[in-house]
Amino acid sequence: AQVGPQVAEKLGLSQITYAEEIVGVTDGRITVRRKIPGGVETVEGPLPIVVTVNGSAAACRPRNARLVQKYKHALGAQEKAERTKGGEPLPYAELYDSRPYLNLVEWSVADVGGDVAQCGLSGSPTKVKTIENIVFQAKESRSLTDSDADIEELMK
Repeated sequence: AQVGPQVAEKLGLSQITYAEEIVGVTDGRITVRRKIPGGVETVEGPLPIVVTVNGSAAACRPRNARLVQKYKHALGAQEKAERTKGGEPLPYAELYDSRPYLNLVEWSVADVGGDVAQCGLSGSPTKVKTIENIVFQAKESRSLTDSDADIEELMK
């Protein structure tokens, strides 16, 4: 409940929090359904937008999809492009037409009208000032037991 709103503020974007389901995207706007105390609310916002997802939302890709036989061949557009990069035909191509659930939807920065400069490492709102390596070197060492006398000595 903190990271999403802070990222949205730093990027100057609108935000929708606690999303349960994306209802649709049309004409540069997104419609999202979310749970609120006492019910469900449907909200709409302009793209690009920061959407935070609630833990009770449906998984965007079934967990361990490759281990569930039904989703064994499920692929997103980038995965399909990678497999056909050398001009080879897509394995199991006929399945993607007959079983739509195997076509995993992917959104890119261009799909949501985002600014590429605000994405990835260069667009990260987290700025690292310096990185230091600290090496601890013991000047002396002592062995202690769990006896009361040793603990009292350590505290002194």
